[in-house]
Amino acid sequence: MFKDSADFRRVAAGLLLIVAPALQAVAVILDPGTWGDDREAVSFGDNPALAQVQSVMYHWAYLLMALVALSLLHVMRRRAVVFGHIVGSLTVLGYINLSGLLIADPVEWWLGQRNTPEQTQRILDEMLNLPGVVFGFQMPWLFFAILGMPVLLVGVWRAGFGHWWVPLVVLVGYGASLVVPYGPVTIPMWIAPAVALGWLGVKMLRMSREEWISYYPTAAPGRTTPDSYANTTA
Repeated sequence: MFKDSADFRRVAAGLLLIVAPALQAVAVILDPGTWGDDREAVSFGDNPALAQVQSVMYHWAYLLMALVALSLLHVMRRRAVVFGHIVGSLTVLGYINLSGLLIADPVEWWLGQRNTPEQTQRILDEMLNLPGVVFGFQMPWLFFAILGMPVLLVGVWRAGFGHWWVPLVVLVGYGASLVVPYGPVTIPMWIAPAVALGWLGVKMLRMSREEWISYYPTAAPGRTTPDSYANTTA
């Protein structure tokens, strides 16, 4: 597999579609802030070990989700190409920035151990409301990630890979999480997208090498495809 670029990309893309959203779904279950005090300065202090585990899991989930967005562009090589390039690029940037915000979790825990919850929140607000933080990490990047993925999946559906319900489930799950308080109700909202994306991942893993390669543009004079490249370098 590692010697065949087509098979490697297919398997890697399929696994990413399963693992990345699953990490996010597990993180919300382990997060002390999901079950405890809605002030994370307090709930993180109640279980510092789990607070660190969930933060790392979120961080890697978002980084891997950026790779998921890139991998989905493969099935859009022949249809919705421009749409995929634009939305996919914005989604990747959104998830990379979103992962950077996770560094605030250990900061909040550290402050919470040395200050009252009110003082901690005041200090954290002053830090996170700095213009460089707001426009460098939060706005509009957060929305490019959370809403960019379901929009990108619309392109995947229109390109003929997957069903219409996949972007709908992801949109409902991630979109609803933006308008409700973070807590136990967030769990099913993030499990649903994990199931939908995981279904796409299983579909990719079950594809043959020939089916995967069929998504490359039709060979034309002067255009290189995986097969034509292999023939010229054999």
